Amino acid sequence: MQKLLPIILFCFILIQSFGQAQQKVSTYLQAQYNTTLYDRTKGNNPWGMGVGLQLFFKSSKLRPTIDLAATAYLEDDKVFRMTQDGKPVDDIGGMVNLFAGAAYHPIQTIYLSLVAGPAYINEQVLLGVKPSFGFYFSEKQRWTGKISYINIFNRDTTSKEDFGSLSLSLGIKLF
Repeated sequence: MQKLLPIILFCFILIQSFGQAQQKVSTYLQAQYNTTLYDRTKGNNPWGMGVGLQLFFKSSKLRPTIDLAATAYLEDDKVFRMTQDGKPVDDIGGMVNLFAGAAYHPIQTIYLSLVAGPAYINEQVLLGVKPSFGFYFSEKQRWTGKISYINIFNRDTTSKEDFGSLSLSLGIKLF
């Protein structure tokens, strides 16, 4: 919780600083559902729910974007997993992603994005990528939906296995 507080504070400062610009940033608050595609402890974290914040910097069809998300994995099969040398393999209780990249808006109601950056899992800082397909429900771009693939590299330090999930999100424009 002590590590999450500075991240939340940073998000509010970021929103306030960009929110004062004259409509050069679009900000969406998103609710998301993640399902685990592959992980060494997939049974201990098969799905999760969370919230996210996505910022688009308006420039042209290719826009810089920031994607912040926090997910809690709620289901657990209560099976203890360990490495070959007897060390426990931790399941994922939660994940916080701080990704940045670009979004391409070929038409007004559809966008493709690719973001990357640090992912915080079990007190580890790992590299993650998140390609997404997003759409707006109308040309006013008030509501958005997004389908994303998330890959976190070297999630398990001993086997160097990655963590992968599919994320579905629904968002509303804040400003």
